Amino acid sequence: MRVVIVTGASSGIGRATALRLGRPGTTLVLAARRRDELAAVAAAVEGAGGAALVVPTDLREPAAIEALVEAALGVTGAIDVLINNAGLGGPATVLIDDATLTGVVDVNLLAPIRLMRAVVPAMRAAGAGAIINIGSVAGEVGIGGTYSATKFGLRGMTDSVRRELAGTGIGVTLVEPGYIATDLNSRDADRLPGPGIVVDAIERAIRRPRRRIVVPWRYRLSMLAAAALPAVPDRIYAGKAARNS
Repeated sequence: MRVVIVTGASSGIGRATALRLGRPGTTLVLAARRRDELAAVAAAVEGAGGAALVVPTDLREPAAIEALVEAALGVTGAIDVLINNAGLGGPATVLIDDATLTGVVDVNLLAPIRLMRAVVPAMRAAGAGAIINIGSVAGEVGIGGTYSATKFGLRGMTDSVRRELAGTGIGVTLVEPGYIATDLNSRDADRLPGPGIVVDAIERAIRRPRRRIVVPWRYRLSMLAAAALPAVPDRIYAGKAARNS
């Protein structure tokens, strides 16, 4: 029995991930704050022959993260896959109120770090495991204020943990989506790819861990251009946050 933790499982990419991975032989441990939505996802998984454990979790709270991992370990004593998907958006400006700032940092950066810290001992003991962190193209090109800052941080932490765990049998992959049709981008949903493209990347990372997967692929061009010619995005995005704040 494979045990998979999915955070942010109540909607968007997390929900799509749960529905795809929820098959016989896998127990999904579904985490998010919204109990009713998690229960609906669990019912869909179980209706398709999978197994799901609902663990309502506020990822801003370290104690809640510890309880989530304990619940996952209670299934078989092991954790095979951790998918750090939960995330919060926010205004693309430094003029952000402190409560929003703290929430974005807690959920997008501190929670994945705390979850990795909590699952790595069990994975090391098993000599196997997969950690998949959902970053963002905004973690390569700074355009999203605090959101970008947390995704830059998650990218650095993912690289560090992957190097730390080299040779242990634990794969550590960063999946970096561009704009995807989710609640964060609901206004443009009709012209954006759906969450399935991210789930495809997650499945590839579980089967064969790799350093980084960017989806859709075309965003790699923007990332390369921004790295080679940083003055270009400076000009493109100059004043954008100020105009929208």
